[in-house]
Amino acid sequence: MSSGLLMRALRHMSGQTAKCGKKYEPLSMSRSLRDITPEAYSTLRSIMIQMERASSLGNSMQLTDKESAANKVLMTAKSKELEKGFLNPSKFTPGQHIFQVLKKVERSPLFGLLKTMPKGGILHAHDTALCSTEFLIGLTYRENLWICTADEGCRAIAFRFSKSKPTMKAMEECNWEPMADFRERRGEENVKKYLQSRFSMYPFSSFLSNNQAWNQFMSIFILLDGLLLYAPIWAEYYYNALTEMYADGVQYLELRSLLPDLYCLDGTPLKMTDTVAIYKSETERFMANNPDFIGARLIYAPLRGVEPKVVDEYVQKCIALKKEFPTFLTGFDLVGQEELGRPLIDFVEPLLKMPEDINFYFHCGETNWFGTSIDENLIDAILLGTKRIGHGYAIVKHPVAIEMVKKLDIAIEVCPVSNQVLQLGQDYRNHPAAMLIANDVPIVIASDDPSFWRATPLTHDFYFAFLGIAPFSADLKLLKHLAISSIRYSGLTDEEKSKGMDKWQKQWNKWIESLTKAA
Repeated sequence: MSSGLLMRALRHMSGQTAKCGKKYEPLSMSRSLRDITPEAYSTLRSIMIQMERASSLGNSMQLTDKESAANKVLMTAKSKELEKGFLNPSKFTPGQHIFQVLKKVERSPLFGLLKTMPKGGILHAHDTALCSTEFLIGLTYRENLWICTADEGCRAIAFRFSKSKPTMKAMEECNWEPMADFRERRGEENVKKYLQSRFSMYPFSSFLSNNQAWNQFMSIFILLDGLLLYAPIWAEYYYNALTEMYADGVQYLELRSLLPDLYCLDGTPLKMTDTVAIYKSETERFMANNPDFIGARLIYAPLRGVEPKVVDEYVQKCIALKKEFPTFLTGFDLVGQEELGRPLIDFVEPLLKMPEDINFYFHCGETNWFGTSIDENLIDAILLGTKRIGHGYAIVKHPVAIEMVKKLDIAIEVCPVSNQVLQLGQDYRNHPAAMLIANDVPIVIASDDPSFWRATPLTHDFYFAFLGIAPFSADLKLLKHLAISSIRYSGLTDEEKSKGMDKWQKQWNKWIESLTKAA
């Protein structure tokens, strides 16, 4: 093949056009390449691979000499797991359900390296699905806790903190007893095992449908409400969530919350503003105790399965909250199972009333359906000006939407473990985020509801994204890009982002130093 024909082929593959504006005619590669030498073929092949890698997410990231040395340590650990999986795919952890390999993953050398990595922030996480199961069980030993049971006292329905037996009309058909009595009646170890099974979806890895998975998923939220909505516990729970995140290499959080009404020991309900005030004060307390923590912001995220007039009320509440907490509240979302909730198109009129200083961060495209009102939520989210897209699992089926998020610089919040547990896909190698990475679509890695999968705040999601979703060649460049993106696409101001980057960079440098010493 002549050098001219080779260049013509490369121009065609890169989508370039002639000076006159006419596109190059398609080449018949099967006919044109038969007469070339093996050396020319090897050159063309090498250039094509380089072109593909150059268009991949994070490839333009530059590494320092120390980072390059650290990268060798990282890639050695990654390569070993990839090689084992390639030789025996049944042993490749990203090809299996997380619940089947949870403990194995945590023993992985690569997981150990990623756990200590400064990951930036979590931009997609829900309020009552953050803390470890062990912490939740510890809360059940607190004074004045009652449990509501049914089925002859065997099945827990609700919890409630109260000085005396709770009197709740919605719970008249169950039996209230002090938690201490329940524990004594059923046995300490039995109760612990029971609560472990009720506070997470682990170890169930197979459901008949994602509806069934969502039913169990939502039942955990319902059960935990009475335990966590007691105001003193709410504050402690949130502070502990920040503690667990910080230990997992997370320095920033954007929390989606329904902002439920908390209650006092005598049953007195608090206001929505009290809930936000607790978040804000506990964040400030945590930052005072951990100066290199960047901070947290709130996304008001009520349920989507409502009438449009209710969303209008949501908007008014959000506007009022923004006035009272102008720097802490950053945005708005609608949550709940997308396939059973109402589509965004139903709420366009009230949503257009939202002021510009309140960002949208819409859940959308969390589905396997194609061409329905469900995946078309992606279109409405983009047109409404969303700053990020939660999940966006279906976006690869929408080429125009992909081009729009690239041009408008809208990041996709990829939640690998959540997508698997809630039955969107089983093998991480088939996750649509692979297409996003290959095409340089902006993404951040998030964990959604890590408490319910018995996962770490963020490391498990990074592990499966890096080892299973990203290409074999993806290295420290991608990880660095993802960490920086979590700050870049946050709701922080430019000045706050700059300060946050400084805090992240200091931790990053320490991590790089620790890896180079391990070389």
